[in-house]
Amino acid sequence: MATIRDIAKAAGVSAGAVSRILNQDATLNVSSQTRERVLSIAAELNYVNRRKQKTSVTETQPTETRTFGILQWYSLRQELEDPYYLSIRLGAEKYCAAHGISVIRAFKGDTDYLLALQGVDGLICIGKFANSEIEQFKKISSHYILVDMCAEQISHNAITLDFAHATTAALDYLTSLGHTHIGYLGGKEYMEDGSLYQDTRQIVFEDYCLKHDITYQPYLSIDAYTIEAGYDMMSKLIAGKKLPTAVFTASDSIALGAMRALSEHGYHIPADISIIGFDNINASAYSTPPLTTIGAPAELMGEYAANFLSSSRSVYEEYHIPVQMMLPCTLIERDSCAPRFSGSSPKAKEPLPGFLL
Repeated sequence: MATIRDIAKAAGVSAGAVSRILNQDATLNVSSQTRERVLSIAAELNYVNRRKQKTSVTETQPTETRTFGILQWYSLRQELEDPYYLSIRLGAEKYCAAHGISVIRAFKGDTDYLLALQGVDGLICIGKFANSEIEQFKKISSHYILVDMCAEQISHNAITLDFAHATTAALDYLTSLGHTHIGYLGGKEYMEDGSLYQDTRQIVFEDYCLKHDITYQPYLSIDAYTIEAGYDMMSKLIAGKKLPTAVFTASDSIALGAMRALSEHGYHIPADISIIGFDNINASAYSTPPLTTIGAPAELMGEYAANFLSSSRSVYEEYHIPVQMMLPCTLIERDSCAPRFSGSSPKAKEPLPGFLL
């Protein structure tokens, strides 16, 4: 089947010009001879304009309703406990509802979840997936996008957040307050094949600390992205007398659990120790004190994913070149961070146990 590139090569013009001529773009500044040549070559090559064909609706034939599948790698129970992934799904569903797109929702914990997605016009896959799973997605629909999964090589349509710059912004902020002993509390995510997904935040955090002579090794702990894990990780640091002057966490849930542990042991935030979260979930603004965090546009990421499937289908089918989109994150300053040893708390007058001064 002839493509736009075939016509462009035969006519001696750009593929973009051919596309605009075939779609009757009156704003394109080309001669009538060029337009006629392109149309003639398209006819000779039996080119079928899929975009025009799909948008043509007769008076007796109603517009076909599209259906997108939304696959959540978490189970329904896990999703309810993690506002981040819930927000992504709700963002995708919000876009679909506003544009008349039907949705089939599936969770990996469901029985025959892949079977439930058969026949969809597009597939939004939220979470971390192994290559074997992605191959199954391709069989369901060639028009799919991975959400919150970034690969070194752009081999699939994907959308994620700019974790690297977000982590750097958090650390720049803490170092500007004089902190040189900074902890990291993170989580682990495993894919279907058992491999550990590499969190960009931890990689960037460690690189930053090494380059800026920041002590972090005694204060690095990895468990899960939950309040309970944050509580447990901080409790162990306290019990081991290994507390930094500031902590960067990979989720607000972890941060809230860590704050609870610190409070139970008599530490004051931020006078004794500063803490930064990640995600900006609703609860972060109502913690005591309100949590400084990195605003992650999770809901918007879901909307962007649905918008991509809705608006780029013809282009992707024409060229089959995947794209990877990245949304920015922003530092949201509240009250959980302060200059090192601000002096407003009795514990702040002396170094915390475990400081390497």
